[in-house]
Amino acid sequence: MRDLDFSNQPPRFKGKVITDQLAGSITRVEELAYIIRINEVMTKTLITIAPAAPMSDVVDLLREKRISGILVTENDNLVGLISTEDLIKCLINGELAAPVRNYMTTDLITLNSFDYLTEALKTFARTGLGRLPVIDENKQLVGIITKGDITYGFLRALEHDYHEEEVRRYRASHLFEDIESDRSSLILRYNIKHYDFTHGGAASSNIKKALLRLGANPQLARRVGIAVYEAEMNLIIHTDRGGSIHVEIEPHQISIYAWDDGPGIADINLAMKPGYSTATEEIRELGFGAGMGLFNISRCVDDMKLESEIGKGTQLSMKVFLKKDETVGEGYQTEKE
Repeated sequence: MRDLDFSNQPPRFKGKVITDQLAGSITRVEELAYIIRINEVMTKTLITIAPAAPMSDVVDLLREKRISGILVTENDNLVGLISTEDLIKCLINGELAAPVRNYMTTDLITLNSFDYLTEALKTFARTGLGRLPVIDENKQLVGIITKGDITYGFLRALEHDYHEEEVRRYRASHLFEDIESDRSSLILRYNIKHYDFTHGGAASSNIKKALLRLGANPQLARRVGIAVYEAEMNLIIHTDRGGSIHVEIEPHQISIYAWDDGPGIADINLAMKPGYSTATEEIRELGFGAGMGLFNISRCVDDMKLESEIGKGTQLSMKVFLKKDETVGEGYQTEKE
């Protein structure tokens, strides 16, 4: 993503701050465009024609193969491309006996096989073309790609995601089912760095995903996700060196702990009031520090305890008590479905 600046400050795109909330709106398809390479979705079985072949052969190939464009090669080198549009011009002129070289496009735009699909999407959008030849690192023709190839590639990847996620959900949702102990729990630990807005929200997102896989209902996962997100952003914004977040997941309750070693909160009662914030003007300009973090946390959890000492640090403890139909890790979600 060349337009993003991954420095210590939040990345900016076209003058707008990319906050965690905005980053969270990026769809899986958009993400896949930066993961899948062109050579994974392009058509590798090539249909080609020689520049000396008559245009009547183009008619036969387009009809037989049910395609709308053919690569023109000579001695295994790409020299042009002939499309349905070119054929129409030929038919208007009544020159089906003319050689392909008379009508083929030679000013070609190509893609690199090793590039990601973002490059293909940008090129299609910029040029308005329907198909693009693909070359390798040696500039040799290795494929052709259409918008349909990209769509099919996305669908295959999403289907793969779906099946993998179903397997993960099944395994995780039965995590505690066959474990015999007086008290079973899963502890997730995350280190949060000061002023690291680039990764802000990563811990809350991962915890929310873990809860969904364990069988939590979406509402419960959202509640915990919001509470962790607010605690996470407080560590990023208000500490000197960041801090840690631990989440202990048990079948019937979720405990969340966030702590740091400074600078501490002078007045806890004041800090709990909606709208109160000690964030700097710089932080406010970036869209953070509205003073609603602790208040939002209190609305999402069932029990909350805030302890702090100036110069020594702050510890925030939160608990969410699960109802009988909210239990996680015991196969409930799978059974209910």
